[in-house]
Amino acid sequence: MTKAVVLGAAGGIGQPLSLLLKTNPLITELGLYDIVNTPGVAADLSHIASPAKVSGYLPPDDGLKKTLRGADIVVIPAGVPRKPGMTRDDLFKINAGIVRDLAIAIAEVAPKALVLVISNPVNSTVPIVAEVFKKRGVFDPKRIFGVTTLDVVRASTFVAEIVKDTTIAPEVRVPVVGGHSGVTIIPLLSQSSHPLPASTDLKVLTNRIQFGGDEVVKAKDGAGSATLSMAYAGAEFTEKALRALKGEKGIVAPSFVHLSADSEGGKEVVKEIGTELAYFSAPVELGPNGVEKIFPLGKTTEYEKELIKAAIADLQDNISKGVGFIEQSKL
Repeated sequence: MTKAVVLGAAGGIGQPLSLLLKTNPLITELGLYDIVNTPGVAADLSHIASPAKVSGYLPPDDGLKKTLRGADIVVIPAGVPRKPGMTRDDLFKINAGIVRDLAIAIAEVAPKALVLVISNPVNSTVPIVAEVFKKRGVFDPKRIFGVTTLDVVRASTFVAEIVKDTTIAPEVRVPVVGGHSGVTIIPLLSQSSHPLPASTDLKVLTNRIQFGGDEVVKAKDGAGSATLSMAYAGAEFTEKALRALKGEKGIVAPSFVHLSADSEGGKEVVKEIGTELAYFSAPVELGPNGVEKIFPLGKTTEYEKELIKAAIADLQDNISKGVGFIEQSKL
């Protein structure tokens, strides 16, 4: 029996994510929570012929706690989407409080669940969850993940387009490290499973991977952000975490994690980037308890080393912002 929970299940990411998780045979119970429409989303999904029993709750009558009870894995896409002209700082002002309040409930009701944070800005919201858990005495760095999978998915897709064979997109593997916003997104294209043509403009490709979200926001012309691709990426990472929970070995995926989750691996990453950081997105092996191992970044080119240097200041600022938000909050 495996219970997955989606917090923010009625939103632009939450609905397609919940649909994908309902069709996942590894899930036997799916709990949905949002401030509006959740019972309707749950009723709609419950008609799908798949094993998961679905329930949907709203805030009244301790709906959040009821949703979380017995959760093995909690996915958080809750928050407002990014609109044209909106920076991740603008997002932070709104989403920080939402994520904090959800984290308080998780810490109380399901502190042992794996927590997968999608809510932007991930570089700040993951530290928010961690700091709430610390204050509640239930912090385990192995169990909190920032979902950066969309950057990996974009990198795979764009590389397949460049080599002019989109049929290979699901097989393309490009490690994407650092963080999950703008210049903190560092695609290690030199390690791509499918080598790029020598004529490839790495700066143009890197920029497209880093700012792919802007491409979608602009194309939707004010009507939303990257909801469908993010739901797909969130479901993909959740699937890997579920398989690891079931005991499958050798599952590796990049994720924005607290580097103390694997002290040896974390130290190696810090040594590679040349700066002391508490969090960094690196290739992570998943296991039944969450982070099993953090892998080093491996051999990088001079261009990639420059990308890492350029990301450090933003990462430090983003992490500090999340930590500071909880230090100033009355929990």
